[in-house]
Amino acid sequence: MTSRVEHTDVGAYALGLLEEDDRLAFETHLLGCGLCRAELSDLSGMASVLSGIGPVEDRAPPSPEPVVSLLRRRRAAHRRTRRGTFVLGMAAAVTLVAGGLAVGTQLAAGSAPTVAQGSDGHMGPAEQFYADGAPIEGRGVDGVTGGLVVESKAWGTHAALRLAGVKGPLQCELVSVGRSGERRVMTGWSVPPAGYGVPGSPDPLYMHGGSATPLKDIDHFEVVTSAGRKLLTVPPTA
Repeated sequence: MTSRVEHTDVGAYALGLLEEDDRLAFETHLLGCGLCRAELSDLSGMASVLSGIGPVEDRAPPSPEPVVSLLRRRRAAHRRTRRGTFVLGMAAAVTLVAGGLAVGTQLAAGSAPTVAQGSDGHMGPAEQFYADGAPIEGRGVDGVTGGLVVESKAWGTHAALRLAGVKGPLQCELVSVGRSGERRVMTGWSVPPAGYGVPGSPDPLYMHGGSATPLKDIDHFEVVTSAGRKLLTVPPTA
């Protein structure tokens, strides 16, 4: 499982769709990610809502398979696609169920998962959130560039990071630094030797992160290595 997509597996984990190796890796990730734990709590009732829901009889061939089984088949067929699009499709499916619409018909017919309006279907959730927001540019060192899109939440602060110009191998963390000096790790990842946003590996890294510190109490954000080297500093507002 790559750091680019591990934050997008919450919906698949909630439905029990992850294969064994991905499930174990995601459970390890949950131990250090408050944002994913909060999202998992919100989605905890999804499997029970979807199980037992089958295709609408007058609009699709009769089938005893529940929606969860159909989603499993879709995941197996599209395993190489980005998980972010799949999870967005599941979220849209749950919304349709709540509205009493014929989700089973769409899934049985093999239609593509619905994605949020304005998405091109190729962005992961962190990249989409960054693209739709107002990025705050950071100050980097040694050619490192990047920025954050931040929002205040009831539980603290949510951020999407864009990072480029960094080569590995490195272990990095996004940290919120409070006005009181308190430091909180928002998320962590590994930078492979090829790096991100550099020649030969031009794509930047996009990551979600969460801090329990309210946005109004944050002095700045930092991207730091496990050795304590500061790569990027971002103010809380532009």
